[in-house]
Amino acid sequence: MQRRNFFRSIALGGMTAALSPIAKAVPLQDQEKQKPATNINEATAIPRTAHSMPGKYPGKVVKTSHPGCIVDGQPSETVAYEMLKTSMLNLTGQADLRKAWLELVGPQDIIGLKVNPIAGKLLSTSHAVTRSIIKQLEEAGIPRKNLIIWDRREEDLKESGFTEENYPGIKIIGTEYQDADGSYIDKDGKFYGESRIDKSQSFFVDLEGEYDAYTMPYMINGGKHSYFTKICTEMVTKIINVPVIKNAGSTITVCMKNLAFGSITNTARLHGPMWHDTCACACAFPPLRDKVVLNIADGLTGCFDGGPSANPQFICHYNTLVVGTDPVATDCICYDIVLAKRIEEGIQDGEKAGSRAFMETAQELKLGVADKDKIELKEINLQA
Repeated sequence: MQRRNFFRSIALGGMTAALSPIAKAVPLQDQEKQKPATNINEATAIPRTAHSMPGKYPGKVVKTSHPGCIVDGQPSETVAYEMLKTSMLNLTGQADLRKAWLELVGPQDIIGLKVNPIAGKLLSTSHAVTRSIIKQLEEAGIPRKNLIIWDRREEDLKESGFTEENYPGIKIIGTEYQDADGSYIDKDGKFYGESRIDKSQSFFVDLEGEYDAYTMPYMINGGKHSYFTKICTEMVTKIINVPVIKNAGSTITVCMKNLAFGSITNTARLHGPMWHDTCACACAFPPLRDKVVLNIADGLTGCFDGGPSANPQFICHYNTLVVGTDPVATDCICYDIVLAKRIEEGIQDGEKAGSRAFMETAQELKLGVADKDKIELKEINLQA
């Protein structure tokens, strides 16, 4: 079995699911009380900027729904555009869409769209939402040459349709990538991806990561450091986070998980008891904290169980976009959406202890608002 097919086969269940890095991407319910030491204090000691999380509208979230956003089983770009437009105008209070976008980005910015393609075509950030973002940015005066679509693994981007053919004039890049022969290692024995990581900026956790050549051939480094991608540290000036609304066990993998685990290396060691901490702490470092200006959670299609991989029986249409500059508050609203669906489907009968842990930690790190009583939620239901 080829490696790419090995990874994708988890969507069908079976023994391979237990081996896949996607299957490992679910937090343990019973977390160890004693956590390994980290360098989070180094991150919090670095002065914040005017753009630091939680951004221009802390605690404010817009949830826009449309019953007609799925047409013939696929997200509609026309409807997604209107949903995004409505969200942006209501988030900023602007009457003009161009002005709404220019509150957060400018024509001089190099903007990275952090999509989530890891689950393949069935459950990736939709092209309808991605193209709507690009179109509105262009209408606001942002040239296509200033846009980058990125994620951790370039192969995932390609397999989910994020290619230069589908997005002409826009750079498509992943931190981890392979050559035409499918190798992640060059003729000198070095990982190609090593040239795309910044060893001056890392999330240190006193926990060893070990290289696994079969299930993780793309793994750039082991050890105790998780290095940030140069896509964040050098290539972009602003980041727009475009995750999918998915579950991860009884919690979710949306805004903060998409950012944290998509921006650093050596992450296999950080699942399990360090999952929640990593979701919050990695976002507290300047490459993410100071550059993420907007979160657009794509819930046109999502899942309520089996996440973050694509299990067809658990995929659903939430028919929703959840938008905010505050990733913590945005995740809180997405969590409520997924929890309600899980209860409706009989998967759980209520909230499970610890499921909000990463949001609570992120609030302690001043990355956003996790207290539901302090979140300003604006719900808008558009009509077909």
